[in-house]
Parts: sequence; C-alpha cells; structure tokens
Amino acid sequence: MPFDHNDHYHPLLLRQLPPQGRTALDVGCGTGRFARRLVAHGYRVDALDPDPATLAVAEATGGGPRYRVADAAQAELPPAHYDVISCLASLHHMPFETLTRFRKALAPGGRLLVLGCYDGVTPWDVVASPTNAVARLAVYAGERTRGVRTPPPQPPVQQPEMQLPEIRQEAAHLLPGSEVRQLLFWRYLLTYTADR
Repeated sequence: MPFDHNDHYHPLLLRQLPPQGRTALDVGCGTGRFARRLVAHGYRVDALDPDPATLAVAEATGGGPRYRVADAAQAELPPAHYDVISCLASLHHMPFETLTRFRKALAPGGRLLVLGCYDGVTPWDVVASPTNAVARLAVYAGERTRGVRTPPPQPPVQQPEMQLPEIRQEAAHLLPGSEVRQLLFWRYLLTYTADR
C-alpha cells in the first residue's frame, strides 16, 4: 500500500526555502518529484541521482529540472553556487561527511535541507507505527477510488546506520549552527544556512 514518507514532508521543506532563492541542487532526486516542485517555485534545478533507471523515470516525466546521473559524494559541484541544496532520504547512501561538500556548494545565505533517515528506535517511533498504518490505508483507498493500479517505481533502498544522537553530534561538528529536528515516520530534518 503506497504512502511516501518523503513526499509527505514536501510542504515542510518548501516552507524552509530562502527568500529570493533562484538556484537549487536536488541530491538523490529519485523520480524527480521534489525537483519539479522546486521548479514550480521558480528555481533552476540541477537534479542528481546515481541510479540510471530511476533517473530515466524522472526524465520521462519532464517538468524542467536538469537531470544528471551522478553520485553527489564524488560529483563536481560548483563552489558557492546554490541557493538551496535538498537531499531527501539519500544522505544515508553516502558518507555523512558529504555534508561538507554541500556546504561549500551553497551560495552566501543559501540553505541546506536534509530530510534524512535514522537507525534505531525512539519514543516517536511508537507513535509513527500506527499513524503510518492509517496513512497507508488512506492512500491505498484513495488510489483504488481513483482507479490507480500501477505502483510507482522504487529506487534502490539502503538501511541507515547512524542513530539520531550520532547524527546530531556529527552535524554540529561538520555544520556549526545547523539544526536537527526529529520528525514522524523515521525521518529527521537537518537545516543549515550558509554565512552571508
């Protein structure tokens, strides 16, 4: 039964966009849903993903982002260029230190938005499990009513290895001034704003 935890947080991420932003990098863009939402908000978007099959689905959908098959942990990123760098459920596929590469690619006043996954169980997860079941059932019922039968493509999945306290500690070390906020559905939001 489909319910995309990352899509659920798109509105929250969009509220974090800096005013006057124009350039964006979407890391691990998958099928391009968030990258297209950034385009709809007036951004010129570079969208990277290491999986060619998933990126082919994104390119077939269109919508304006410039898609590129690339591993963001190794790809060349222009320095001090992007007003926004988003990374949805993909940081745990690369070394956590990749955050420093993103920091260097942020324009002055640019914002890094990481919707990340963590390992382990927290008290929030007790709440998330029944809420997740209800949300999945609601999405499933809605799609059945609309006649949707084809499941969306699934990009490669990797289990996160870092627990939330370690993520907070490493983020504070790599990105002084960053904030890590726990969310429902086994996610956290890391935000960081580059100095002007």
